[in-house]
Amino acid sequence: MTTADVPEPVTPPGTADDTNIFVRMTGGGDPERHIVLGEGARPTPGRGNVVIRVEAAGVSYAEVQMLGRLHPFPPAFPFVPGYDLVGRVVETGPGVTDRRVGERVAAMPRHGAWARYLETPARTLVTVPEELDAAAAVALITNGVTAWQMLHRLARVRPGDTVLVHGAGGGVGSLLTQLAVHHGLRVLGTASPAKHDAVRALGAEPFDYRTPGLRDVVRKRAPEGVRAVFDHVGGRGLDDSWAMLASGGTLVSYDSSVAGYEPGQWFRPHVPALRRTVRHWVARRLGLTRGRRMSMYYVKPGERFGADLATLFRLAAEGVLRPEIAARHPLDGAAAAVRALLEGRTVGKHVLLP
Repeated sequence: MTTADVPEPVTPPGTADDTNIFVRMTGGGDPERHIVLGEGARPTPGRGNVVIRVEAAGVSYAEVQMLGRLHPFPPAFPFVPGYDLVGRVVETGPGVTDRRVGERVAAMPRHGAWARYLETPARTLVTVPEELDAAAAVALITNGVTAWQMLHRLARVRPGDTVLVHGAGGGVGSLLTQLAVHHGLRVLGTASPAKHDAVRALGAEPFDYRTPGLRDVVRKRAPEGVRAVFDHVGGRGLDDSWAMLASGGTLVSYDSSVAGYEPGQWFRPHVPALRRTVRHWVARRLGLTRGRRMSMYYVKPGERFGADLATLFRLAAEGVLRPEIAARHPLDGAAAAVRALLEGRTVGKHVLLP
């Protein structure tokens, strides 16, 4: 495996580096069969777009869902996956005035990032500090903004509060835990036993998510309840998460496990969270929730996204935030990275280095 510590020189179109190498997802099923390398011409930027030479691209649970045909917004097969990336602008299209060739940028195209080159709108880009490692920077895009916005824009937390982070060893959970600890919060974090040391090193108190009576275990640690629960599992476990809340607390559901669902049933994993969100909203309007509330979260680009990502880059550059990198893979290691996510045996973010 390689690293991308030294930026590669910008190469103009028409040179020997004009070939694009990319990863395609050809269908649903086993990653070793349906995640394959492809080759084509380097893209040319249209109006308002740029072409980026990718330094690092993230591997996320969204790709696992797409492979299982359980993602709510999938492109049609075959397609190039890749939710987020860090790279350098190598060419600008007509009408682009605020980006320059050679600039280091981040983007969240939602698909297309698993490639050597990518064309994307210039208006969606965020500048990346030169001192940041590419893998660390890409781990902050989708995962980091998700963690930041749930903690600081949805949950009403103050230093000294106690929060529960489900999946504290995962890509989002590990960053959320660090941000919460930095904010002066006490963090209870669920994870498999193999990840407990890593979760403890992040500053959280680890619990096995399979512990019988987890609700009671948490209540012993926080008798008045926790101020916020961040739940990426969904399903009936949301009822336990809701019951763990203190008065005035917030439950944030930001994903749903797709384990056990049939391919194509993309809507079914999210129905329990949607139903409960509506039910709790009505109950809250009637004054029946002791001030507790529930929100569903989905990261999306926009002005707040850019501002929050810039803040995360600053915190990482200052050493406050340390993204956990599970492994760095070449492009032809994409299937192995997805397999590792499927098996849930790593801590942090898997990253491709084209």
